[in-house]
Amino acid sequence: MTATADQAAGTGADADAEEAAPFHALLKTFEGRPAATAGRGKDPVNQPMIRHWCEAMGDADPAYTGPDAIAPPTMLQAWTMGGLSGHGDRSSAYDELLALLDGAGCTSVVATDCEQEYLRPLRPGDTITYDAVIESVSPRKTTKLGTGHFVTTRMDVRADGELAGTHRFRILKYAPAAPREKKPAARRPRPVVNRDNQGFWDGVADHKLLIQRCTACATLRFPWLPGCNACASLDWDTVEASGAGTVFSYVVMHHPPFPAFTAHENPAAAGGPYAVALVELAEGARMVSNITGVPYDKVRIGMPVQLEFLRVDEDLELPVFRGSEG
Repeated sequence: MTATADQAAGTGADADAEEAAPFHALLKTFEGRPAATAGRGKDPVNQPMIRHWCEAMGDADPAYTGPDAIAPPTMLQAWTMGGLSGHGDRSSAYDELLALLDGAGCTSVVATDCEQEYLRPLRPGDTITYDAVIESVSPRKTTKLGTGHFVTTRMDVRADGELAGTHRFRILKYAPAAPREKKPAARRPRPVVNRDNQGFWDGVADHKLLIQRCTACATLRFPWLPGCNACASLDWDTVEASGAGTVFSYVVMHHPPFPAFTAHENPAAAGGPYAVALVELAEGARMVSNITGVPYDKVRIGMPVQLEFLRVDEDLELPVFRGSEG
């Protein structure tokens, strides 16, 4: 008797599952084992770090300033990070687990998500300690990146010995998928233009960078909004930006590769890394845009930049900022 194609495919999938089961059983023996023991934050909770965080996030909540200040709850992980020099408290169990996955061909890793639970506020002066455990290792999963296992660790964060919160962090350790067939050149995503921001894009078409200004309190705002976020007035006019600015903050995008974001600089870059910056305009407003004219690894906070308009394709032009290594 001859098996049908569907039957053959099902048999192959069953065989794959049977082959993967013993390995997953081995991985599950690591669940519950420590990932870090008696860890200690390199610094106590402190006001300068809280201030830098709030400035970067644009969070002006008065709860984070003054003599009774608390730390923003979402800073929970920040107090446990080891920086470039790292921590010496990671367990051998975690390293053994990663080595097993490496040996199975899952040599690549990507962070996927985190979950946090807050039990008490953190205040300047609190000493941070923590323990972490390997909470779960998933069965083999197939994703667009490749096939591998999700590994979740749970960190219990304590302030002066009292449990302050938990932080779950999940990674995917995977074997990269085979390269797909080359697709036609990707187009830059189209901006969403609506009645609230139509004036901005009309300005771009005229090579003008227009910033909204509240006519009631003179507050500048970007991106464009229907009302003032300072006084709630619905009345506004516009100010044309001079185009001068500085890099207030930036990130370098490594993944996913997207050639449409780099082809204007170097068609051979094939979606390689590129810099995205929060630019502080000379007028005081800030906007997110690409940095052109300098390699992505030469972008620095404080770098002067100048507005230019980039023709991305036949029907899309965007405001970007050109930096100078000098």
